[in-house]
Amino acid sequence: MERTHRVNRAVRRWSGTAVSAVRRAWEGPGRERDLAVQAGKGALAAWVAWAVVGWWLAAPMAFVAPWVAVVLVESTVYRSLAHGLQQLTAITVGTAVATAVALLLDSTMAAMALVLPAVLLLGQWQRLGNQGVYAATGALFVLTGGPVTVAASGARVLEAVFGAAVGVTVNVLIRPPVYLRDARSALEDATREAHELLGAVADGLATGEWDARAAGDWHVRALRLGRLVDQARSAIGWSRESMRVNPRGRRERTFSPPGERYTDAVDVLDYVAVHTAGVTRTVWETADSEKAAQPAPELTRAYADFLRQTAHAIRLYGRTRFGPSGHDDSAEEQLHEAVEELHRTLRVFRQRLPGAVSDDPAALVTYGTLLAQAHRLADQLVQD
Repeated sequence: MERTHRVNRAVRRWSGTAVSAVRRAWEGPGRERDLAVQAGKGALAAWVAWAVVGWWLAAPMAFVAPWVAVVLVESTVYRSLAHGLQQLTAITVGTAVATAVALLLDSTMAAMALVLPAVLLLGQWQRLGNQGVYAATGALFVLTGGPVTVAASGARVLEAVFGAAVGVTVNVLIRPPVYLRDARSALEDATREAHELLGAVADGLATGEWDARAAGDWHVRALRLGRLVDQARSAIGWSRESMRVNPRGRRERTFSPPGERYTDAVDVLDYVAVHTAGVTRTVWETADSEKAAQPAPELTRAYADFLRQTAHAIRLYGRTRFGPSGHDDSAEEQLHEAVEELHRTLRVFRQRLPGAVSDDPAALVTYGTLLAQAHRLADQLVQD
């Protein structure tokens, strides 16, 4: 009975997720709509390739064309073209080698024993990328598809060429994918998490209401922040690639590849993630250790002020680098003011530090390191 309940809950959860994804795809632009469009384009490419090669020309191995077509409706136009060339090269080489050896030996089994190791090794050639496996696929089509003839092998290569042409053409002409929105969204997610996390840590330190469990949760979130920054860096790479040889980007001026502002933002957020992980680790180790003394209240309150102001500055920084309305001059001015206030808060923290931890050299080293990190972080936020 309990197992049935678990299955029912899982089915309801999956159904709810699917319904939510469909609703988001219907309501407006986003990842869900992009995925739906790419799926529809792949199906269209396969249908067109089959209609020509299978239905009209009635080719004996017609499935090769739609198979290649659907595979090459890639996530970016550049990737479709690059992978298309690599895949056709691999298929052609595998087909040619298998045909030559099979005709020479006049034995499919002997040819397979010789050809497959060779083409699998060839598939590791760096210039073929992750498309090298198709050399073995092309060879298997020859060796398992009936009598081996030069004409039949040539027809398979032509079917693959036609399928590749259909897949690339559909991807180029029908809403070629652009991922600028994904890059901005990833940066916004990382910035929002940094702002909320630093605010939570600041509130906990200021009020003194933190223990090992709360500090452990903060540290877990800090590690997650690092992963969000990595995702943002990856999304920027996808965005730049999606603009290469993309006619949609040239037709519509609203699309422009991520510039140095996005790259600078990732670098700054990466530093924020590292700094935050260091802060939360220090707080966690202090709270979890029975021997370590709690830091002096005036010290934690000063550092809490710094973290709270850092959270505010990070939010302003996001508005100046990747806000939806472009560069925000007022946010830029506010950011400089916020960073100046950060430096004032750090001066207060530095003045209070020696007296607060004078009897604990280890604590002085720890907080001195945090202080140095804090200064570098404040400087990073206003780099041009």
